[in-house]
Amino acid sequence: MGKFKELRVWQDAVGLAERVYRVTFEGAFAKDFGLRGQIQRAVVSISSNIAEGDERGTNKEAIYYFNVAKGSAAEVITQLNIAYRIGYLDKNTFEEMENETEKIRASIKKLIQARGGNNPLLSLLWLIIPFFKPL
Repeated sequence: MGKFKELRVWQDAVGLAERVYRVTFEGAFAKDFGLRGQIQRAVVSISSNIAEGDERGTNKEAIYYFNVAKGSAAEVITQLNIAYRIGYLDKNTFEEMENETEKIRASIKKLIQARGGNNPLLSLLWLIIPFFKPL
């Protein structure tokens, strides 16, 4: 924990944010303040929540923020699809960015699993642990 800048998924998410910012300041996309602002907020949220989760004291807290990051990735995928459908993105740019975002989403899912997320036995432990006090 606490070494989020070393996480490949964080690095990839920051790179995606940079790319989204560049693309959204071009052409018709630059004039659509609503969609442009929404996708920018969502893409920044991915790396930000990975960082915040990694800095948290417990895996349970980290998993919460990683899930938020994964949700933000789904938002970006949705917004990329909208941008493509209304002509703001060409097919090649759309496909590259969507694939990049899907890769990040899958990596976040693996990170959640590595921290014990989606494991029913570990979930039970989090329910039981608060009842035990050290001697």
